[in-house]
This record gives sequence, structure tokens and C-alpha cells, in this order.
Amino acid sequence: MVPPPPGEESQIILLPPGWQSYLSPQGRRYYVNTTTNETTWERPSSSSGIPASPGPHRSSLPPTVNGYHAAGTPAHPPETAHMSVRKSTGDSQNLGSSSPGKKQNKENTITINCVTFPHPDTMPEQQLLKPTEWSYCDYFWADKKDPQGNGTMAGFELLLQKQLKGKQMQKEMSEFIRERIKIEEEYAKNLAKLSQNSLAAQEEGSLGEAWAQVKKSLADEAEVHLKFSAKLHSEVEKPLMNFRENFKKDMKKCEHHITDLRKQLASRHAAVEKARKALTERQRDLEIKTQQLEIKLSNKTEEDIKKARRKSTQAGDDLMRCVDLYNQAQSKWFEEMVTTTLELERLEAERVEMIRQHLCQYTQLRHETDMFNQSTVEPVDQLLRKVDPAKDRELWVREHKTGNIRPVDMEI
Repeated sequence: MVPPPPGEESQIILLPPGWQSYLSPQGRRYYVNTTTNETTWERPSSSSGIPASPGPHRSSLPPTVNGYHAAGTPAHPPETAHMSVRKSTGDSQNLGSSSPGKKQNKENTITINCVTFPHPDTMPEQQLLKPTEWSYCDYFWADKKDPQGNGTMAGFELLLQKQLKGKQMQKEMSEFIRERIKIEEEYAKNLAKLSQNSLAAQEEGSLGEAWAQVKKSLADEAEVHLKFSAKLHSEVEKPLMNFRENFKKDMKKCEHHITDLRKQLASRHAAVEKARKALTERQRDLEIKTQQLEIKLSNKTEEDIKKARRKSTQAGDDLMRCVDLYNQAQSKWFEEMVTTTLELERLEAERVEMIRQHLCQYTQLRHETDMFNQSTVEPVDQLLRKVDPAKDRELWVREHKTGNIRPVDMEI
């Protein structure tokens, strides 16, 4: 709704209290009672505060703000709901009139896949629901052109694809951890096998003790890695795999719900266009019969005009009903879109936080494993510091000596 142009202010007779004058997108003047939300084409009487002629249309729509109803649906001027069928020299433009009004209406709004949006060139940028958060609920109302072809993808479909992709990434992370577990298990198996190897088993002395501890440390380390792999399975891999097992099914259900609402919206939009076309035809028929009456081509013209006027009024009522149904369908779609996109946003944040926590658990287990591995080699370090070649030689000589008598020279 737009206020009267400055040039017309002086031509408007003062209205009763509570009434305001506006111009429709087609350029036709109508009046709104700001108290009762009543709209009418006829100028209200200055004495009684009601329209000067009978038959005003009391709008059931809520008050409008910046061209939108409080519920979030586009406001429609009363020409979609009520019209005067009398010929007027001062008002040559109505719903059935020619293209300039329709052209102006198309300039004020744009329709994308049966959803009506204000035209960015004629409407100020709409306030964001969550202006500082780059929220899903603010940026996925329109459709996006598919870079792979000439088709388009609904903004909601784009959000669903991101959710399903996130679920796939989560599954692949789980598979990655599964491969890591296999490596750990194989590594532990090889360490345990190597610890039983008999190579250098005959080393003696303090060095032999240190060597035996090296082999034992391998068995201890194998046990540490087995425990690490078991914890990876129970504390990282399994939670990643089981998180939202029915996620894909839930997303499909959500997609079907929004798709059904879009189909209903498309059906309502088609009904509006059909009713608008029918009204245009009725208006054109009324104009033709009015012109015939003026030149008195037929005695039955006046009766035909009454019949055409009834049909035109009925077409206007049908259009009003279709517009109301369309607004209801669009309002329902709008509410569900906001609710669902915020839920998808919450689910994505929850998924990211869950993965972050389990990856933190992975790093914590790694640190613990490294610490336990270090503890397995500490006894080896202690024994290596005690290796004493001289003492080993003494012990060996004591055990294996054959005698301490030196040979002497032979006499003649």
C-alpha cells in the first residue's frame, strides 16, 4: 500500500476520523479504516464515518506493515476482493482494465515457483529474523539455479542436501576410525608375535637382562594398543555410526511435508490466476455491454448489463476467495519453512558439536596411549643404564673359567 502522491493531497476531501486513503498497485484509490481494518473503493461519508455507497468489503486480513500482513503474507489491495461494477468517467482503471495496472503490479512483486516476493527495486530490504547469525531461516527462500544445467533447486532442497551430506561425512569419519582400529589391532598382533621371537635370547649379563626387557616391552605395548583399539571402537567409532540412525528417513519425511505445502501453494496460485483471468473477461464483457447501452444498440442491453454485473461481482468474489486461500497456503508454507529451517540449523550444530567431542576423545585416547607406551620402555631405560661390561665379564669368567695357572717355559 502506498500513500497518495503529493500532487493529489489537495484534491482529497477530508475523511472521517480513523479512515486513510491509499493507492493500489494499479493506481486506483481505496480507503482503509485503521480501527476496523475495513477496506472499500467508495469514499467514506464525512458525516457518518461509513462509505457513501452500500456494499463495502470488510477485509478479514490482518493489518499490513510495509506491504505485508502481520502473519508474513503479502498484502493484497481490495481490488482482489471487491470492485465497483458501475462505469465511471473518473475511474477508468479496474481489475479488468488494461495492461498498465498489471504491469505496475508485476513491477511491485515477483513470483518464483508460485511464491510471491516483493520486488527488490520497489520494496526495502526485509528485516532478517536472525540478522547477526547467517541463519538458514533468512537466506533460503528463493530457488537457486543449478550450475550443472538449466534447472533450479529450491532453497529448502539445498538445505536438505547439506544435511544428508553431513550425515554421509559422519559415516565416512566412522569408517576412517574403523580403518584406524584395524591398523591398531594388526600392529598389536605383530608386536605380540615379535615379543615371542627367540632371536638373541642367549645374550647374557646385564645386557641380556635389558634385551629381555625390550622384548617384554613389546608385549606390554601390544596390550596398550589393543586397549586403545577397543576404546576407539566403543567411544568414537560406534557413537559416530549410531548417531541419528533414522536421520535420512526423518529428512525424507520433512522434505515430503514441505513439498506437499509447495504443491498446495502452486495449486492455489493457479486458482488465483484462473480467477483473475475470469474476472478480466467479465469486466471486458461488462464494458462492451455498457458501450452498447450508450449507443442504444439493443433494448435488452440494460438487462444484459445487470446480468454481466452480477457475473463480474461473482468473479470478483471468487478471486477474493482464491486470494485468501493462496495467502493461507503461503502463510502456512512460510511458518513451516521458518520452523523447519531452524530445526535443520539446530540439527547441524548438534552434529558438528557431537563430532567435535568424539574427535577430542580420539586425541585424548591417543595421548593416553602414548603415555602408556612410554611407561613400557621406562624399565628398559633403567636396565640399560645398569649395563656394566666389566661386571658382566667378571660374572662370565667366574662361571666359565677353566683355570688360572699360566704356562711356563720348557727346560732342556
